Amino acid sequence: MDYGLTVLGRRGVSFINRLGGLSIMLLRFLGSLREIPRSFGLIMEQFYLIGVKSLPLIVVISIFIGAVAAWQAAYQFKFIGAPLRLLGHAVGKAVVIELAPVLSALVFSGRVGAGIAAELGTMRVTEQIDALDALGINPVRYLVLPRVLACLLMVPMLVLFSNFVAIMGGLIVSVLGVNVSPETFLLGFKDSFKVGDFINGLIKAGVFGLLIGLVGCYEGFRAEGGAQGVGMATTSSVVISSVLVLVFNFIFAMLLFRI
Repeated sequence: MDYGLTVLGRRGVSFINRLGGLSIMLLRFLGSLREIPRSFGLIMEQFYLIGVKSLPLIVVISIFIGAVAAWQAAYQFKFIGAPLRLLGHAVGKAVVIELAPVLSALVFSGRVGAGIAAELGTMRVTEQIDALDALGINPVRYLVLPRVLACLLMVPMLVLFSNFVAIMGGLIVSVLGVNVSPETFLLGFKDSFKVGDFINGLIKAGVFGLLIGLVGCYEGFRAEGGAQGVGMATTSSVVISSVLVLVFNFIFAMLLFRI
């Protein structure tokens, strides 16, 4: 019993430490925003590495997001006897509001969040971050600002592509697999489309990107113990950012999409 309480207490303290560390990292990032002009070149480099190089992966998963959404919706419609002319409506809503932002963010956390944590963790254990301090270079301005800002801005851009590609994937499956005409599918999507849903999905994507960037940088900065520590930081980054994406997605669902 005492051992269980000890473990619970340690994990509670660890959770509070991480929460406080992430809050401090967020404040330091916000404070470094005034340094954007000095870091413009670094930011553009991260836009390419984080955003552009993630695009092929996002396109691939988005095709199957739309395809699976269309197939599952058609199966459910058949089960309950709903008309297939509503297929575009169902796929459009599911993709724009939920599937594209959330699944893109989860994939992004696995690719980019892990990469940030591994890169900065390696710099931490090899004392490169300490060397930046010794040279009078602010590590937050040089390392955190470009990466977090790129995540914040590029995830919504990637979700834009994801929305389009996923709808096209759903359209292809609906036409070839369910025998729904393109006109019927697109008309259903048009009738259900709301600019508010689209904007809310992009807002969620921006918050997800901010969380992924902050967690990756924080876990990388606190890495210790050589290669094993870098591996633990990378794993923690993916796990924590994925959980935060799902938690904040639920919060946004309650705040933005009132029943």
